[in-house]
Amino acid sequence: MRQLLIARSKTSTVAAPEPQVNIASRTTKTWGFGTAVLVAKETAGAYPEGWLFIAHRDKNGWTAALEGEPAFATLAGKSPILSSAERQAFGVDRRAEKSLDKRTGLRLPYANGQAWLLTGGPHRMSNTVRSSIDLSGGDGRVLAARAGLAYTMCSSGTGWLRVIHDRGWATDYYHLSGNIKASGKKVADGEFLGNIGNDVSCGGSSTGAHVHFSLRYSNKYVAIDGTAIGKWVIEENKALYDGFALHGSTRAEIGGELYNYGRLGFRQGIVDTNGGGSTIHRSGPGESYSQVGETADGETIDIVCSKRGTTHVGRNGFTTNLWSKLKDGGYISDAFLWTGRSDPVNGWCP
Repeated sequence: MRQLLIARSKTSTVAAPEPQVNIASRTTKTWGFGTAVLVAKETAGAYPEGWLFIAHRDKNGWTAALEGEPAFATLAGKSPILSSAERQAFGVDRRAEKSLDKRTGLRLPYANGQAWLLTGGPHRMSNTVRSSIDLSGGDGRVLAARAGLAYTMCSSGTGWLRVIHDRGWATDYYHLSGNIKASGKKVADGEFLGNIGNDVSCGGSSTGAHVHFSLRYSNKYVAIDGTAIGKWVIEENKALYDGFALHGSTRAEIGGELYNYGRLGFRQGIVDTNGGGSTIHRSGPGESYSQVGETADGETIDIVCSKRGTTHVGRNGFTTNLWSKLKDGGYISDAFLWTGRSDPVNGWCP
C-alpha cells in the first residue's frame, strides 16, 4: 500500500511528505482495512488526498485497493472484517454511473437555524475539481451533513473526517479540532463531528478557524458548483475561492451568511423567481389557466407530480415546459423552481 501511494505521489517533481497508511484495529492476518493519505505540503492552497483502502491476502499474496478502484468494491463486498453496513455501502461498483443528482440530500454541516459565514467559495481538495467551500462562525460545532459512516483519515486521529452517505455521496471535513475518532462509526444526520479549527495533520495550511467542507460522489471529489446544500445552491466564479450561494433569489457573497434551512427533500423544490417576489400557482400547466395561489421566493414546496405545459425561461436562461403540481392542486412552472433536475422529481401526473 505504501509503495502504491509513493507511486501516485511521483506525478509531482517536488518532494512531498511521506504518505500515511493507517491500519484499523480490526485488521487480521488475511484482511486489512484503513485509510491511506498522500500528505500535502504545508503551503497555501495545498490539500491532502486520501482514501479508504481494503486488502486481502490469499495463497498468491496481498491484493490491495483504494476507493474508486475496481477491486475495492469486489473486496469490500465479501470482506468479513467490514460491517454489513460497510459491505452494502462499499460493495457497489459505481464507475458506470453517469447521472449526478444536484439535490444531494445534504444539509449544511452545522445546526439547522444557525447562520455561518461563507469564508471561501468553491475551491479544490487534493488538487482536483472545485469540490469544497470554507465555512466558519456560529457555535463552531461541525455536524454531519447527512447520516452515514464516519472515518478518521489522518494518522494523528485529528483534523480530517470522511462520512460515507447513501446514494453514492460522501462528505469530507478538514481542519477540525476536538473531532471524534471513528472507523466505520454510524453517525446520524446532524451528529457532532468536531469543532472548526486549523488542524493540518495531513498537510496544507489554514488561516482562521473554519471547516473545509468537500463533496464526493462515486468515490471521488466532484464539483460543488450547482449543487444544493442546506437549500443553498453553491455557485463558482472564475477565480478559486470566489463564488456565491443562492437561496431562491437571495444571494450570499463571500463573507456573507448562509442560514441553514436543512436539507431539500427529493420531492421538493425551492421557489426561485429570478428576482424576488412570488410565483403564481395556476389551475393547470400554463399561463392561460386561472390563478389559484402564489408562493414567495425562497420558499420550499412539495411536488406531487409533473406535466408538460407552456414554456418559460428562468435563471441563467433555463428554458422548460415542465410544470410541477402542488398539494393544493395548483401548478408552478419549473422555470421558477429549483429542483436540481430537468425532469420530474415525483413522476408524471395522470
